[in-house]
Amino acid sequence: MTDWKAKRFWKDAAVVEVDGGFTVELDGRRVKTPAKRPLTLPTRTMAEAVAAEWQAQDKQIDPRTMPVTKTANAAIDKVAVQKDEVVDMLAAYGDSDLLCYRADSPEELVARQAAEWDPMLAWAATTLGVSLRTRQGIMHQPQSPEALAELHRRTAALDAFQLAAFHDLVSLTGSLILGFAALEQAFDPDEIWALSRLDENWQAEQWGRDEVAEEEAEIKRQAFLDACAMIVLSKAA
Repeated sequence: MTDWKAKRFWKDAAVVEVDGGFTVELDGRRVKTPAKRPLTLPTRTMAEAVAAEWQAQDKQIDPRTMPVTKTANAAIDKVAVQKDEVVDMLAAYGDSDLLCYRADSPEELVARQAAEWDPMLAWAATTLGVSLRTRQGIMHQPQSPEALAELHRRTAALDAFQLAAFHDLVSLTGSLILGFAALEQAFDPDEIWALSRLDENWQAEQWGRDEVAEEEAEIKRQAFLDACAMIVLSKAA
């Protein structure tokens, strides 16, 4: 959608119930995905959000202001047709999860990582039934096969729409555990995002903030929040 430029040609965007869910019609014409597949959405709430995005467009369509539509398109055109590959890719983050790789110095950073990341690993052990081991440095050390199998099972259980949003949650944070925390709505999204930025924020405190880096980080933060919102829509009625 990012390269698609088109002018608004409709007056009203409406939600319509169809076989398998809901869709959006623009003056009676059903919206399709970029791959020309039917835009069939699993919940009315999600369809209403998509309709609102289309209705809010001005003279020219701006895909950047349509995060729900964009993720729904990805779910239908990409995730649904290669779900096994997407599941494998995301579940693999569990073997190199951000929360497990710790600094060996300075002491202040080591202490901060332990104080802020250990509770998330404890949450994963209690809620997900997965215990991941921490290690110092960046050399890869595999997690237990049992933990990885459970993370893969939980990832595979998601539907295409949840998985499309989950992709952004995991890839933007670098953490499968933080992705599940957002998926389960167990913590405030901004709190989860801040945990994923612990190292970057610590570096900025030591050496000063970079305006360009902060602008890029804000774009990623908004994308993460959009993915969190999509999860809510996927679970609504």
